[in-house]
Amino acid sequence: MPKVTVDGQELEVPEGATVLQACELAGKEIPRFCYHERLSIAGNCRMCLVEVKPGPPKPQASCALPATEGQEIRTDSEMVKTAREGVMEFLLINHPLDCPICDQGGECDLQDQSVAYGRGATRYEENKRAVTEKYMGPLIKTVMTRCIHCTRCVRFSEEIAGVDEIGAVGRGEDMQITTYLEQAAEHELSANVIDLCPVGALTSRPYAFEARPWELKKTLSIDVSDAVGANIRLDSRGREVMRALPRVNDAVNEEWLSDKGRYMVDGLSKRRLDKVFMRKRGKLQPATWDEAFKAIAKAKPGKAIAAVAGDMVDCETMFAAKSLLKACGSKLIEGRQTGMDYDVSNLAAVNFNSTFEGLEHAGAILIVGSHIRWEAPLVNVRIRKAVKRGAKVYVVGPYWDTTYPAEFLGEDLGVLNKLPKEVADAFKNADRGAVIVGGGALKSAHGKAMALASDWGADFNVLHFSAARMGGLMLGFAQKGGMADIVKAKPKVLISLGADEMDYEPFADTLKVYIGHHGDKGAHSADIILPAASYAEKDGTYVNTEGRVQFAEKAVFAPGDAREDWTILRALADALKVEVGFDNFAQLQSAMIAEVPALGEEGLADYGALPKADATAKAEGTMSAYPIKDFYLTNPIARASEVMQRCSSELLHGGELAEAAE
Repeated sequence: MPKVTVDGQELEVPEGATVLQACELAGKEIPRFCYHERLSIAGNCRMCLVEVKPGPPKPQASCALPATEGQEIRTDSEMVKTAREGVMEFLLINHPLDCPICDQGGECDLQDQSVAYGRGATRYEENKRAVTEKYMGPLIKTVMTRCIHCTRCVRFSEEIAGVDEIGAVGRGEDMQITTYLEQAAEHELSANVIDLCPVGALTSRPYAFEARPWELKKTLSIDVSDAVGANIRLDSRGREVMRALPRVNDAVNEEWLSDKGRYMVDGLSKRRLDKVFMRKRGKLQPATWDEAFKAIAKAKPGKAIAAVAGDMVDCETMFAAKSLLKACGSKLIEGRQTGMDYDVSNLAAVNFNSTFEGLEHAGAILIVGSHIRWEAPLVNVRIRKAVKRGAKVYVVGPYWDTTYPAEFLGEDLGVLNKLPKEVADAFKNADRGAVIVGGGALKSAHGKAMALASDWGADFNVLHFSAARMGGLMLGFAQKGGMADIVKAKPKVLISLGADEMDYEPFADTLKVYIGHHGDKGAHSADIILPAASYAEKDGTYVNTEGRVQFAEKAVFAPGDAREDWTILRALADALKVEVGFDNFAQLQSAMIAEVPALGEEGLADYGALPKADATAKAEGTMSAYPIKDFYLTNPIARASEVMQRCSSELLHGGELAEAAE
């Protein structure tokens, strides 16, 4: 490890570190615009200049200079100070002075660094350059006159997202950053360039002119739009969630977030259920809580009561429902609302065992029945990293546009029974392999995929697409025969916990009680609607597809008469005259952790070893389509979101942009 001296402080730095990283290890702050830890080094903003001896007697860009034995680095000399002032003066030559109306104001790197390292005045008196606006789709607002050509957005699109949509045209003063042919940026991670942009050139279109950062309350939460469990921060003002931003968690989402997780939050205030409804003479009419509970008690369900959990429910809600049904003498609980049915006797067999970080080191990856770009965009990023390290990827299922070289083996799942020799060879030659089974192929190919993984010594993974799935399975929210068992039991009362994707037709003679937050499919089918809180309006525990237990905090209060789900179930217990064993959230959480201790510890749950694979298992059937038909409209919050509806129309279905008058 080379030894360097930074401002008189001697330290050892890792092999291959840059001078900038050495300075940061010494606790020195180095200004930068183009450098980013997760992107390749561009070295084009020149803001990170330092003085290095031995070397030429001039400032050098620390981001692109390797740290070597015996270097003396100065970050605070007069030469460095003058050089940084000069660079900042040049950067501001063409930058418009529109900070008061810029959405980046208050969280702008250019503002911060011009105050800390700039001259405080300019000597430039010529005409400023202006750049025409670029259209980058419904999510990204552009004011390209502000652009300082750091190229972070270009590198993110090419290296992380794997979609070459943004690039530079022209040279010198005429250089412009734009999408090719001025099309919208169409990939699922496009809005991350907004976080990366160090100036106000790329900002959030839906959030434009909405709020300033210092007006907002910041709450740590978890994204429930898919099963990745990305760590997010909800920024709220009053009772409204204004925006969602990613938090850094290297093990889960690094510092990225899918466009759906980021932008569906405007749906939290639209199409909300904020009062109790009861169906009278075929129509839903407003009612009181007391009337609703009396109607449910009047049905005298006894043991004939069932509960189905939706895709975005927290563990506490599911445990409260399970406690209520247990007190009634019923075991009819299910979380796989779309009718999926697979063996859950061993949770390791339905878990993402590689972990997201581990997936990056796989040398061969077999994807069975999963459109990963839509089901888990952030897992797709990890696969891209593995491919960059030399991994080979094979896909069984209908074609989808991967962001890396991949070989499609056809739609017939039976191909797993006799794979081409090159696939087996790739896994045998790889130090580490990974088999990923999507929700759509769990029933037909689970056993065979597990046998292949066992045979190759590869990691076996199941990729769910529901935030509530693993938590529900840990709590036993699964019947042996799936939803078919619930239908067969013909319950008198069905409690639907935000289950909007299920088929309510078989329950025509059942009293359907919908506990949820949006007027979606579940509410339309219900006989009684009890308005509940969304993920942003309650504390809750979520478990992602790799079995990672995470906790989300309450950001705002639920609207109108809506209540937190567990309080509704607790009041329902009183109406049904049964004891559930908790009266407040702390007691509920304690009871849940006592039953499933893993839910009390944040981090990866231990599901034990994989069961012995059945070597005789066969895969059968064909996959003509994936379960997710529209990436932007997979849940009730997204379907209520104006932004997600617009993304679906414009980016997926080629809808024309509506004019203001339309």
